[in-house]
Amino acid sequence: MSLWVFGYGSLLWNPGFEVAEQALARLEGWRRSFCMRSIHHRGWPEAPGLVLALDAAERAVCHGVALRAEPGTEAATLAYLRERELVSSAYLEERLAVTLTDGRAVEALVYVVDRAHEQYCGRLSLEAQARIIARAVGGRGPNREYLWNTADHLRALGIEDADLDWLSDRVAALSQTKDA
Repeated sequence: MSLWVFGYGSLLWNPGFEVAEQALARLEGWRRSFCMRSIHHRGWPEAPGLVLALDAAERAVCHGVALRAEPGTEAATLAYLRERELVSSAYLEERLAVTLTDGRAVEALVYVVDRAHEQYCGRLSLEAQARIIARAVGGRGPNREYLWNTADHLRALGIEDADLDWLSDRVAALSQTKDA
């Protein structure tokens, strides 16, 4: 059976597994949000950064990319994604229906935020998010690079995300000041 994965953040520009097929897709009932504190990849426990997660929201739609793992690599892909995404248990692994732009509906592996987890921070203002992202650095580098890579790839795919565009501009401005 095919393994589809829904990418909405770093999976857009760094899937880390062999992709046989890629298609623009939409996931209903969820929104992309910097609502998870990052204590490994883009920050540390004493100075957390922020990473994107899917946060449940009525009438929301998240546009992203559905990635189908190369046939024969499904077990290895799943093991890789679990090691990468479930490092702190702040994500929950779900299988949800996504709609591809060609009209196909597929079941995809999706990582959504666990609102009960201590790393959940869904009530931060965009300004607060920008200030954290501008200064945070973790094991995979500066938090701002994560934001900019994601925003750039969304734009290249023709996917609009007003919050990420605003955050990109604000973090760029803050990164040029000493008090970021």
